[in-house]
Amino acid sequence: MDLFILRHGEAGRSSATVKDDSKRTLTVDGEKEIKDISKGMKELGIEFDYIFTSPLLRAKQTAELVSKIIVSKNPIKEMDELKPEGNKLQLYNKLSNLKQDSSVLLVGHEPYLSELIGETISSGECRIDLKKAGFARIRVTAILPKLRGELRWLFTPKHLKRIVK
Repeated sequence: MDLFILRHGEAGRSSATVKDDSKRTLTVDGEKEIKDISKGMKELGIEFDYIFTSPLLRAKQTAELVSKIIVSKNPIKEMDELKPEGNKLQLYNKLSNLKQDSSVLLVGHEPYLSELIGETISSGECRIDLKKAGFARIRVTAILPKLRGELRWLFTPKHLKRIVK
């Protein structure tokens, strides 16, 4: 399985009008950045069988923007397991039900995604810092009882934007 991991784009801060963190939206710059990096993904020839996203608005918006440029073979699906406080073991169980040769995009938040990457590629201490709109690719070698794999890429948004220029 190829597991692609994308942190949501830049989102507005909590404010008097948006007190519920789950309802924070991408900023105009965040939307543009996601569109730009999606073009970089397409230039790399990336395709997705599945796109799974956190149900928080900024992650859903990120997934929807990506899917406008890279069409997934299946509709976008929200997963509570990708919330910041999501349960990784439940995520692994859901991933284990997919075909082994699937290409899967996970869209979510920090520090959950960096921890997921670190735990997957290392049996010891491994610290990854996934920037907003950061993108990683892991070649999964085992899913249960714990996700295991090899890090193939770790791109900052600047890297992906340079691919299309």
